[in-house]
This record gives sequence, structure tokens and C-alpha cells, in this order.
Amino acid sequence: MDLNLQNKVIVVTGGTDGLGRALVTRLAQYGAHVATGGRNASRRESLAQELPDALIYDVDLLHPAQRAAFADAVIAKWGHIDALVNNAGKSAATPVAQSTDEEWREDYELKVIAATDLVRRFLPVLCDGGSILNIVATKGKAPSADSTPTSASRAAGLAFTKALAGELAPRQIRVNALVIGLIESGQWERRAAASNMTTREFMEVAATAMKVPLGRFGRLDEFADVASFLLSERASYITGAALNLDGGLSPVL
Repeated sequence: MDLNLQNKVIVVTGGTDGLGRALVTRLAQYGAHVATGGRNASRRESLAQELPDALIYDVDLLHPAQRAAFADAVIAKWGHIDALVNNAGKSAATPVAQSTDEEWREDYELKVIAATDLVRRFLPVLCDGGSILNIVATKGKAPSADSTPTSASRAAGLAFTKALAGELAPRQIRVNALVIGLIESGQWERRAAASNMTTREFMEVAATAMKVPLGRFGRLDEFADVASFLLSERASYITGAALNLDGGLSPVL
């Protein structure tokens, strides 16, 4: 299927590893101009070697000044964007009684404040008819015990998605959320190593323990395919939606 993404300017946060990197790579294969960034120098260098035409920026999204510099660099290079993907995030699950204010502040800064800040910065140059995609997790729809602050910040991301979709509809800008469950990524490789297990063994145990109906983790290419579709003109009548990509894990539609 031709998604008509050629020469589209698409910004993806957290695009040097895992899900973000898979999406950046897929978008580049479709002929899109991609901008992304991250804190890890080796990951940035590796991605730059793979995608020499992409804009890959040294940015820590926890810091407003660095977010501003990243946005300015994108605008200086292309003058406009066609889509923004708020993908940056990490797992932060702690029982409330054991959590700290700093954990809550950092989680919200990364997953909520950074996303809204970048939307504000890019809105003046986001083309009418473009799109915004927020990557959230199933905990935002169906929180479990000991899953804060991430379940709360992800729920905020879903509410933000719905509200923003209404605001931007007059410009034909679509705003959606992709709600992910267990998807292969670098964090699972690192957790497997810490548990002295192979990544495959770790994911099989985790999928069984979490009772994923399809019985496995999602693949990176499955994530990239669905995200690319939602960013494309093929999804031109989808806005304000939160699509589950979780193998049936979430009990909430």
C-alpha cells in the first residue's frame, strides 16, 4: 500500500532506540524526511550512519531549552513539518507509597509537559491536513496496582489526545494515540540481561505472566506499520482515536 509519505517532514521524539528507531527507519524507507533525537551519543551515531539524510539531534527532552533548540533546528532545516510523533518515554512503575515527588515530576515532564511543549512549538509550522501521533501505553486505559506514575501520565496523554483532536480539527490536523502493550524493544533486552536470560526467553515468560491473548510480544515492524498508517493520508478520517496495539492485552477498547 502506498502511504504517500514521500517528502513529508516528520518529527519523532525518542527515535534513536527501540520503537522510535523502528518508526524512523520505516518512515525513511517510505521517502519521508525525518527528524529525531536522543541523549545517547552512540545510538545517535549509529542511526546517523544508517540514515545519513535524517536530522538526528542531541536532545534531552526533560529540559525546555533543549526542546526549544531541537524544534528550532527542525524549523530552520525545512521550514515546516507534516507530522509530529510524541514517542519519548520510559517505564516508571512504583507503588504510590514508595514513589517520590521527583519521580512524578520527571515522568510528567517527559511524557506530558514535553509533548505539549513540542506541540505548541510546532503548531505554527504544522501543515494543515497534517497529523500528531501520541504513543502511550495500555496502563493509561487500564491501570494496575503499583503502576504509578506512568499509568497516570499515560492517562493524561490520552485525554490530551482527545482534547487536541477537537482543537485542531478545523485545520484538518488529525490527532491520535497508539496504545501499546508488550512490544519488542531495547528495554526488554536490558531487562533480560539483568535477569540472566535471553531476550526470547524473557519475552516468552513475560507474555505468559501478563496473559497476552495472542501469546507473544508485538514486533517492532508491526508497531512501525501501524504508526506509519496513522500518520498517512490513508487514515484521513481517523482523529481523536486511541488504537490498541497490544495483542489483546488491554481489557478496555
